[in-house]
Amino acid sequence: MWKRSDHQPKIKGEDGPLVGQFEILGSVPEPAMPHPLELSEFESFPVFEDIRLHIREVGAQLVKKVNAVFQLDITKDGKTILRWTIDLKNGSGDMYPGPARLPADTVFTIPESVFMELVLGKMNPQKAFLAGKFKVSGKVLLSQKLERVFKDWAKF
Repeated sequence: MWKRSDHQPKIKGEDGPLVGQFEILGSVPEPAMPHPLELSEFESFPVFEDIRLHIREVGAQLVKKVNAVFQLDITKDGKTILRWTIDLKNGSGDMYPGPARLPADTVFTIPESVFMELVLGKMNPQKAFLAGKFKVSGKVLLSQKLERVFKDWAKF
């Protein structure tokens, strides 16, 4: 038969961590994201600003058509250098630098040079994705709706 033991060790008031028993951890390093004043140094920044203006003008219509939140992680040499969010799900739509405030439906991890070719219409998004030029996580099929947003912007 098993014998039940409810033994719990007793801790005395003077028992505590010994000096030097715990190491002091430094603060968590900030992600490698540029300071907002440095954003204009990137090739894609004027494009993002232009798309942002377009979304402010026609965002309400886009929210009805798209109903999704996209996060674009722009990379260079394998490291994220820019992060933009396109929110076409809430309110009258918004686009802002930084990670999505609400969970993103689709996240794109894409090199800046590939992004520029895609938005300028020099590269087919489906072929680029299938060739492994960029990564998509989340709801992959929503990327077709974002492609239409970029095409509408290009006509604008």
